[in-house]
Amino acid sequence: MPELPEVETVRRGLAQWVIGRTVDTVEVRHPRAVRRHTAGGGHFTDVLAGRTILDVRRRGKYLWLPLDSGDAVIGHLGMSGQLLLQPAGTPDETHLRVRFRFTDGGPELRFVDQRTFGGLSVSEGGADLPAEIAHIARDPMDPDFSDQGFVAALRRRRTEVKRALLDQSLISGVGNIYADEALWRAKLHGARPTDALTGPAAARLLGHVRDVLGEAITEGGTSFDALYVNVNGESGYFDRALNVYGREGQPCRRCGAPIRREAFMNRSSYSCPRCQPRPRGALRG
Repeated sequence: MPELPEVETVRRGLAQWVIGRTVDTVEVRHPRAVRRHTAGGGHFTDVLAGRTILDVRRRGKYLWLPLDSGDAVIGHLGMSGQLLLQPAGTPDETHLRVRFRFTDGGPELRFVDQRTFGGLSVSEGGADLPAEIAHIARDPMDPDFSDQGFVAALRRRRTEVKRALLDQSLISGVGNIYADEALWRAKLHGARPTDALTGPAAARLLGHVRDVLGEAITEGGTSFDALYVNVNGESGYFDRALNVYGREGQPCRRCGAPIRREAFMNRSSYSCPRCQPRPRGALRG
């Protein structure tokens, strides 16, 4: 699933192409793509016709496009969603779900989603911040993110540190890939209890999270297959810089020990057994 760097890459690309443009028509080609819009696909298309896009914003892994009506389009990419800008007349993608045409006749905005886990909806009055995503915490790239607040909240939790990093109500945008990468840099095993972290250790971990996310954004995110691409259909390159994720059995770039893979919440965690020793008494899996 796309994480913060991938979604931020898409946000930046959209901002270059859609801000200030007025929607002419919207075509919903698959109802699942707008299933979160409870008023239905017909209402979705009607309420967007004639509306001008004022901005492209992000909260964690969600995008929203404020409109001149005071409403907003909310987008989530799910596992395989893509928001692409295509010249009018370009052949339709196999998994095209929603098409936006604009009054200027310029490039169309297309939502393409092979697995249809992502989707679009309209948030009434949600231009400033849609109510549907207001519960999601700020991410560490947000200028209003509170480092001190995060450190204090993290240390109050009684859970494992990786589970805390994936908790979108505590810190948003961090998924499995970047949690593993940040924990490797911090020399912490994901099973370390959060309430056992010192304040300085928690602050250092946050610094590594922010560094990893920033570097990944610079590289356009991480692409393991063709499902994640930016608005121009191009892949990201941060996979070339990964230190642990997906590198089972390969030598740790810091100490040379073979990277291990462990089961974690129906997925995998990657770490160095020497640099990131498992805490005593921690359960496996």
